[in-house]
Amino acid sequence: MERLLKVLAAIVGVAMLALFTIVGPIVDRVLNRVDGEPLGPVGGEAQAIHARHTIVDLHSDALLWPRKLLKQIDHGHVDLPRLQLGNVAVEVFSVVTKVPRGLNYERNDSTTDMIEYLAVASRWPVVAWASRMARAEQQAGKLRTAVRRSNGQLVLLRTAADLDAVLLRRSRGEQVTGAMLAIEGAHALEGKLSNVAVLDSAGFRMIGLVHFFDNVFAGSSAGMMKGGLTPLGDSLVVELERRRIIIDLAHASAKTIDDVLAKATRPVVVSHTGVKATCDSPRNLSDDQIRRIAATGGVIGIGYWEEAVCDLAPASIAKAISHVVAVGGIDHVALGSDFDGATVTRFDASQLAQVTQALVDAGFEEGEIAKILGGNAVRVLRAGLPAGVAGGSPTS
Repeated sequence: MERLLKVLAAIVGVAMLALFTIVGPIVDRVLNRVDGEPLGPVGGEAQAIHARHTIVDLHSDALLWPRKLLKQIDHGHVDLPRLQLGNVAVEVFSVVTKVPRGLNYERNDSTTDMIEYLAVASRWPVVAWASRMARAEQQAGKLRTAVRRSNGQLVLLRTAADLDAVLLRRSRGEQVTGAMLAIEGAHALEGKLSNVAVLDSAGFRMIGLVHFFDNVFAGSSAGMMKGGLTPLGDSLVVELERRRIIIDLAHASAKTIDDVLAKATRPVVVSHTGVKATCDSPRNLSDDQIRRIAATGGVIGIGYWEEAVCDLAPASIAKAISHVVAVGGIDHVALGSDFDGATVTRFDASQLAQVTQALVDAGFEEGEIAKILGGNAVRVLRAGLPAGVAGGSPTS
């Protein structure tokens, strides 16, 4: 009987290992897709513009999935080879630490957690099965490992000096991409302001206050109450500005946006969104919100998925960008793909010249396109990050 129990235990162990190995990649492949619809040609003018200028993407969730970031794969949207093919100078990698079941854009509560299942299926350390801070560290560690193994082609951006060093290397013709860590939802802090210091030390440089549900800091556009900043959230905004961690208003309720804009003394970012004027989705921005975010000196990253732009065609992305420019000005719009955010898009990171072509077709001049593709984002990141020295410790 003892031998039989050992055999059964071994069989169960092998079965569980197979399950953990298979389930995560399957979920990734199903949720993160290019839709396969035909794309138009990218002309010589757009190709040349795309090659000449700095490209920044303000939001990707690629770290969540069981992949090797340095290896090009046949699904999803982002890995280093595809970022290089797309001429991406800077990618902001956001970490996701909790997502409710039955996810929707209208009303979600905080009582369920699908990331727990993904953490188990992806064989994360046991501590990360339940701890949101541990999940953040797990994904950050994945990025740091990729940076170490990239032979200098991927660089972690912790300071403005790091950003400038990457841009200087690229101006000399080197193939290098900067990577910045962000958090999607301050619930990762587990209710403790002291955890901001932990994330700061780990290299996180942008924090979204909320994701798809309300938390102890603020209300979400898809939460149950849709309230604004709580007293703890007020303190969080002050602490983030003090530490020069950029505040991201993606997913924030209208009241949270109002409250933050009333308090913010530094530029804010909406890393990935759409606008109500071209796609009336619950979490997209109104014209008044566009104007007030622009007034902080910040930027609005336009996404590529259906709920952001209502149609996956690159022309729809350009249409949303054009509206932000018309309302908030050319200096306050950027790219915010939401690649690998359980999203379906028309193209992946290797095909970003499609956006440039759409901007050319929409009548933008090259100088304007340069700002949209990355110039505006670089300005806000440079102003928002600690000064520091390249590869060294941050300084205020």
